[in-house]
Amino acid sequence: MAYNEQLSKRIEASFRCFPKEISEAITQKRMFGGVVFLYQGKMAIGVIKQDLMVRVISSKMDEIMKKEAVRLMDFTKKPAKEYIYVSSKGLRTEEELQFYIELGLEHALTKI
Repeated sequence: MAYNEQLSKRIEASFRCFPKEISEAITQKRMFGGVVFLYQGKMAIGVIKQDLMVRVISSKMDEIMKKEAVRLMDFTKKPAKEYIYVSSKGLRTEEELQFYIELGLEHALTKI
C-alpha cells in the first residue's frame, strides 16, 4: 500500500517555516513502505500508509497517548518504544501537524 503523499507534502511545507539551520538539516529516506524525515540523521517523523509516525521522548509518552488520534506504533505487531502513530483525525489543521513535527524533532535532538 502506498503512503499518504499529501501528508508528506504538508510536512515538507512545514519544514520551510523552520529556521534555515533546521530546515537544511532535514533529509528524507524511504523506510517502512513510506517515507521518514530525519534531523541530522536521526529519525523524527514519517508517513507510513495513511498515518503520521512520530518519535516521542519517553517522559512525554503517557501524556501523548491520551490523545484520541494517537496509538502506539506496532509496525511489527509489537509496540515500538518511543514511537507513535497519529491518524488523520489528529492532523486536520496545520497547527496539529506542527505539534507532532516539533515533538519528533525534540526526540531527534536528544539523540544528537
